[in-house]
Amino acid sequence: MKNPTYYLAIDFGASSGRHILGHLEDGEMKLEEVYRFENGVSEKNGHLCWDFDHLWNEVLAGLRRCREIGKIPSYMGIDTWGVDFVLLDGEDRVLGDTVAYRDSRTDGMAEVVYKKISAEELFRRTGVVYQPFNTLYQLVALREQEPALLAEAKSLLLVPAYFNFLLTGEKLNEYTMASTSQLVDAETRNWDYELLGKLNLPAEIFGDMHMPGELVGTFTKEVREAVGFDCRVLLPACHDTASAVAAVPCEEDFFAYISSGTWSLFGTELREANTLRESFEAGFTNEGGYEGRYRFLKNIMGLWMIQSARREWKAEGKDLSFAEICAEASKCDDFAARVAVEDNRFLAPDSMIAEVQAACRETGGPVPETVGEIAAVIYHSLADCYARTMEQMESITGEHFEALCIVGGGSQADYLNELTAKAVGRPVLAGPSEATAIGNLAVQMIASGEIENLLEARHLIKKSFAVKRIEA
Repeated sequence: MKNPTYYLAIDFGASSGRHILGHLEDGEMKLEEVYRFENGVSEKNGHLCWDFDHLWNEVLAGLRRCREIGKIPSYMGIDTWGVDFVLLDGEDRVLGDTVAYRDSRTDGMAEVVYKKISAEELFRRTGVVYQPFNTLYQLVALREQEPALLAEAKSLLLVPAYFNFLLTGEKLNEYTMASTSQLVDAETRNWDYELLGKLNLPAEIFGDMHMPGELVGTFTKEVREAVGFDCRVLLPACHDTASAVAAVPCEEDFFAYISSGTWSLFGTELREANTLRESFEAGFTNEGGYEGRYRFLKNIMGLWMIQSARREWKAEGKDLSFAEICAEASKCDDFAARVAVEDNRFLAPDSMIAEVQAACRETGGPVPETVGEIAAVIYHSLADCYARTMEQMESITGEHFEALCIVGGGSQADYLNELTAKAVGRPVLAGPSEATAIGNLAVQMIASGEIENLLEARHLIKKSFAVKRIEA
């Protein structure tokens, strides 16, 4: 039997990353996780920062692992979280610290920006709604707080572009990732150079825009020697949610999805950006998708809240699995308090548990104390938020969605998915859990010619991976 063509997805998450090999076999996509590594932020010079030197070493370690097991990929692609970036000087050295999006440096930057352009005009131009961590506000913070760094910069590379540069020596910012910056024109799908001028940001550092499926290059001599092989590096949909949405196993033209993980990205696919006032007022955004599609979605806090609470319980000596937390929550199903999970107060509180309790206290409701009560408040609040979002999305788009597809790690959160099905009043189709890596691999397979297009890829994914149906 002929050896299959191997593809490698390197998926960077905010807390961990994975190297996942994929290949086609008997008409199905097969996955194999070959390497996993830790990620996270730490305090440095008064800011929350990523350790990109550590991550680069892990990229190389995972590539070496592929060689060790004798499954050398012909193609590879990297996807990551959105908005963050690296600045390089004229000799391609990193300038400053690699500050993470949850850092508070962007506090007050919206007011600075709105002196130049209103929030509504920004949305009309870019299709992207305000989030305090968007690249736009990070760059304005740099301009205000460390102008010498921005003045010295010769290149801005978003996170996947930076690691692709280390692999190949080529600097290519990719569209789906760039769209999270709030600096891309929603119609042209290119940098909004007029907007950059308004904000006094140096347009020359952004480089050309590139689309998913394009070839970045092959490994540099140094990387080839370090890992023991060469490989073609492709651009998948480099933003992790864009890759996850590409893997939604739905062949209808219109479907509702949640890419569920640290964040809950609740949306649908559109062929044109929706920049209507009602979308702006409802907090929907238009981020880039594969094939020039738009991910019309709302960013909801997601499982970050339960992950944060779990860390606090662990520090108290209660080392609970998520399944155990769900079991405790189910015992407190009738606990009446709810919180507004969309509130930025839950973005990076010193204590998530204390913040949830404070939010409940402020509304005059009962204040949760036990693990079960706190988890029940979070899970029920998420489900209620999903139901409100579904109602808004149907009103804005004029579509009725027969079911809700949930992909990503949160597709395995059965308790939350059951609450969600009840709240939205329609079936939940949960899976695949590895949607981000699967979507990354699918785009590579399309680029190589092994799969014809996105429709065929979704059909293949539906056939290859289990999807659990949860009735309302």
